[in-house]
Amino acid sequence: MREDIEKALAEIRPKLQADGGDVELVDVDDGGVVKVKLTGACGGCPMAQMTLKQGIEKILKEKVPAVDHVESVP
Repeated sequence: MREDIEKALAEIRPKLQADGGDVELVDVDDGGVVKVKLTGACGGCPMAQMTLKQGIEKILKEKVPAVDHVESVP
């Protein structure tokens, strides 16, 4: 599953990088919880939570059905 998540993040990454940010995969557990770290401009952006839930999580769930939810870690 981790490899599939990395592939999906690679598709998302250029959009984040265009705004000066990025996303890094930190951990994936057996329950489908994906932990990511938003970096660069995304790390301190007031819209980061919306980007995480309505962008990253939505796409990951579409591409990798085993994903339950995505959490941001510091």
